[in-house]
Amino acid sequence: MDDDEPLEPETKDETESLPAQHSSDETLYCEAEPLSTVEKEKPARESSETDLEIEDTEKFFTTGQKELYLEACKLVGAVPVSYFIRNMEESYMNLNHHGLGPKGTKAIAIALVSNTAVTKLELEDNCIMEQGVLSLVEMLQENYYLQEMNISNNNLGLEGAKIISEFLQRDSSSISNLELSGNNLKDEAAELLSQALSTNYRIKKLDLSYNQFSDTGGEHLGQMLGINVGLTSLDLSWNQFHVRGTVALCNGLRLDLSMNGFGNEGALALGEVLRLNGSLTYLDISSNDVSNEGASRISRGLEYNENLKVLKLFLNPIDVDGAVLLILSIKRNPKSRMEELDISNVLVTEQFVKTLDGVYAVHPQLNVVYKAMQGLSVKKTLFLWTNPMKLIQNYADQQNITVVDFLKSLNPAGTMKMHVGEFRKAMVQQNKVPLNRYQVGELIKRLDEKTGMVNFSFLNTPKT
Repeated sequence: MDDDEPLEPETKDETESLPAQHSSDETLYCEAEPLSTVEKEKPARESSETDLEIEDTEKFFTTGQKELYLEACKLVGAVPVSYFIRNMEESYMNLNHHGLGPKGTKAIAIALVSNTAVTKLELEDNCIMEQGVLSLVEMLQENYYLQEMNISNNNLGLEGAKIISEFLQRDSSSISNLELSGNNLKDEAAELLSQALSTNYRIKKLDLSYNQFSDTGGEHLGQMLGINVGLTSLDLSWNQFHVRGTVALCNGLRLDLSMNGFGNEGALALGEVLRLNGSLTYLDISSNDVSNEGASRISRGLEYNENLKVLKLFLNPIDVDGAVLLILSIKRNPKSRMEELDISNVLVTEQFVKTLDGVYAVHPQLNVVYKAMQGLSVKKTLFLWTNPMKLIQNYADQQNITVVDFLKSLNPAGTMKMHVGEFRKAMVQQNKVPLNRYQVGELIKRLDEKTGMVNFSFLNTPKT
């Protein structure tokens, strides 16, 4: 592939003059060969965005980002990656599946020490090992521009977890989103990471899916969630949690426990957690072998819960009877803040839809996602999905206003962003542009930022 072709040295002499390889535990520092000389009296460049300045005893030498990276490759004995060179000034750097290894990772890290452009770095499946992780964390202590890093599927294991945990304890970088999926992390690694995150509040999103945590690891992470005030999203799908680990984890704000197979026994524990928990706002327990029995137990917790906003139960063996129990429990709770219930594999009946309309009357912010209604005609389906934006545009044209003017009028704050639940409630309750819930849902899909907020600023075009 062209992106990964090695950059051949220009001359034989250059190849033969490669410096000796440096060990991976050295600090990330690279002294480039002189490309041009400047008189000592001449002021050095002040910009750090594209140049790395290196001082000699007699003269100053400067090198660009590309040259710095090529020199780093020589120093560590790595083959340069042409894609990296071409995209050094972009904010998003995707180096997934490039076969970098520890040496290639170190060369990348050296180049990124002084890089101010890249804010998101993808290094999934590169066999970076512990040496590569060490290079990356050393770089992150100098680079305050990188905010998101993905080092999933690198088989880091316990040694890699130790390096990352020590780095997190220092709490000295700008990284807020860290992906560690599929790294053969076990309960001992969970304990180390939990200790580090008990004092690190910079990490907002952490992906630990596809690892090998059991209930013991869940207890460590659960204790951390009770202390940590910074973490807002934790993905623990595809691990090995059962009842004990599930209960321990439910102190978090946003929790993904899908694909863990804890069954109805775990659902019973979750029902109790939902009844008592005051901080959990997002819970994904998709594909956990929860049947109608488990749905009944969860519904008991929903009758009392005042904080949960999103509950995902997709791909569980729940039928319409279990679905009715869930929505009625929300209806019976006047303080429920539920905004989304995902039972999208359940084929519902007309009676369910009528019952749901009664729930919507009490909780207009709620959206229940189900598979379909039995016997729904094609004609009715087309009616339900009439373009809502077109209807709003027609109303705006009649009133000689913009679409944004109309949408902003629904927001008490008068801004162009609203929380999804508040927006849905406002759209359902307004009577200027009659829209059914299906149309409101379609509108939200168009405006949703995938952060729990809708944003209609991109519609802000002047009316001619």
